[in-house]
Amino acid sequence: MESPAKPRRCWAKAGGEDVILVFGKTGQVATELQLQADVMAVGRDQADLSDPAACARVILESDASVVINAAAYTAVDRAEEEEALATVVNGEAPGVMARACAEKGIPFLHVSTDYVFAGDGVSPWVETDPVAPQNAYGRSKLAGEQAVLAAGGNSAILRTSWVYSSHGNNFVKTMLRLAETRDALSVVNDQIGGPTPADKIAEALLTMAEAVQNWQQGGVYHFAGKPDCSWADFATEIFKQAGKAVSVTGIPSTDYPTPAKRPLNSRMDCSKLEADFGIIAPDWKAGVERVLEELKVSTV
Repeated sequence: MESPAKPRRCWAKAGGEDVILVFGKTGQVATELQLQADVMAVGRDQADLSDPAACARVILESDASVVINAAAYTAVDRAEEEEALATVVNGEAPGVMARACAEKGIPFLHVSTDYVFAGDGVSPWVETDPVAPQNAYGRSKLAGEQAVLAAGGNSAILRTSWVYSSHGNNFVKTMLRLAETRDALSVVNDQIGGPTPADKIAEALLTMAEAVQNWQQGGVYHFAGKPDCSWADFATEIFKQAGKAVSVTGIPSTDYPTPAKRPLNSRMDCSKLEADFGIIAPDWKAGVERVLEELKVSTV
């Protein structure tokens, strides 16, 4: 069976239809955008972000009235060895897209990450906090933010974190897979952040696309699930809701070394997004429930 249908938005303007051009076709957020609205999604076969000029051509030759970039190089650990490629995809390409949108006079929405911050402290990050990425992926995403803001058009950046859904690869699906063969897991408990459902990110992007008049010039916004938790807490809730008898032992990040340094503090203050657009930080536990239901239906 197919996953349950989701409410879809209609886009109309006087004299014709609005066209939302989305870069990304198979990623978690891009998939949700296609489920929730009639968008024109562009995949690698039409515009590979490793070829920024191709991305610009797609925009300039389209009838798009707004562009959303939901595509990215997301292999955080591999980026340590492929930083040049990650920087082209996450840094140069979004800047080229933003300049093309500025040339056409249309708004541009770009998805970014909490990894642009140092990841220290315990306070939620606000949009104006100093940036200091600690790994290649974070540096590449920061390059993208800077390029988008330098393009001079009507752009907005949505930073998010710990994305999960019933699509693609993510923490929820990894935990469910491990639960098939394990009854105990050790999971990091000193990295704290907000798991964010991809469907809610898509909703937020579509709401922002509808309300471009509320955009601050070069606006940056934060959007993450609430309440904040550790990866161990996240795993525990997944197993609880899925009815899996898996015990979770919390461990420090030092006991689980990875090529890329992960931030210990991924907390994000989302009050600016709520104030400007009325978008409220989502309940990630409710998001897990939706994902589990979608996965259950899709396997029937």
